[in-house]
Amino acid sequence: MTNTVQTSDLQSLIHRAAKEAGAITQRYLGKPLKQWDKGEDEPVTEADIEVDEFLRSTLMAACPDYGWLSEETADNTDRLKRKRVWVVDPIDGTRAFLKGRPEYTICIALVEDERPIHAAIYNPMTDELFEASAGEGATLNGKSIGVSVREQIEGCRMLAYGPMFKHPAWPEPWPEMHLENPNSVAYRIALVANGKFDGMMALNWKSEWDIAAADLIVTEAGGLATKHTGEPYAYNQSKSTRHRSIVAAGPELHQALMKRVSHLKLP
Repeated sequence: MTNTVQTSDLQSLIHRAAKEAGAITQRYLGKPLKQWDKGEDEPVTEADIEVDEFLRSTLMAACPDYGWLSEETADNTDRLKRKRVWVVDPIDGTRAFLKGRPEYTICIALVEDERPIHAAIYNPMTDELFEASAGEGATLNGKSIGVSVREQIEGCRMLAYGPMFKHPAWPEPWPEMHLENPNSVAYRIALVANGKFDGMMALNWKSEWDIAAADLIVTEAGGLATKHTGEPYAYNQSKSTRHRSIVAAGPELHQALMKRVSHLKLP
């Protein structure tokens, strides 16, 4: 089989798919939902499954030679043999979705040779569509965006789990910051990409579908997204889809955060 979508049309395909997937989720808002627990207190709903099926049928029909990796699809390691693979989170922030909070997103990335080359993150409740293609910059609803130029941690607007900074194991106290923590990991990184927040940090395990699209968007917005060690992400490289941590910010603030966290030996 051969692909039916030209490279130049891939971002348009992703754009349409993200918007249509968002419309599916909105039909469920405020209604009783079938839901399950996947373990480790991770809920999944019938909406997650419908969006996953829609995205898979839409994206794979257009590009049948590509691999597929999604949070809600049983993993097929055949993806490791594919030059290009779709990396999708049908609903990132399912807890927020269940509560009707405007903090969940649809995440779509196309990965080639370890790195995302096209991406979209869509928040249906706020109608924010973040997009990027490698080498072409990042946009929010079609308008160019960029990360903040903040250099210092003190006083910055940080997206992270607040109690993490109060842990007694830190060798020196963290300075005061404005802290928020929306449910969607991808949305947090996207908010850094458009400069609304200065940085984002999580020192727990994240999956490739959580970060692939956001990685490209914040990078194309002039920022950095790395592991807490400073190591960049390589996607679709093994059966494991998990990464130990993430730090995203503009270059100067990222460097300041690395001085605080790069030495950590996380369990």
